[in-house]
Amino acid sequence: MEELNFIYMRTSSAYSANIFGDILKDVLFFPLWWYSVGLLRMTIKLKNFIADREKTLALFVWIKNIFIPMYGQRDWQGILISLFIRFIQIIFRSIIMIFWLIVALALFWLWIIAPIFIIYQIIWQLFL
Repeated sequence: MEELNFIYMRTSSAYSANIFGDILKDVLFFPLWWYSVGLLRMTIKLKNFIADREKTLALFVWIKNIFIPMYGQRDWQGILISLFIRFIQIIFRSIIMIFWLIVALALFWLWIIAPIFIIYQIIWQLFL
């Protein structure tokens, strides 16, 4: 029975030391990951997000076809109406695209500032 108790104590202390070492390694490695691999992944995700928003809005398609008459109407009234409608569409879609760009930039800066702000708040609450 003492032998089982000794084995249990030895393995539990070894596992505890292993778990504590892993936690310590993760805590120390976290800032390096956050500002290297994590920042790169976040940047790629935000780039894909902006590309998806542009595809959804089709802003470049509207810009590319601004001088092409809609519905094949080649008379001056059709060209004028097409130009006006496309111009209005480009303005509104550009405003929406600028909104999504601002959201993406805000998320990027939040990613950079969040750990610094959290550490500052922890220090502020504990020591000041």
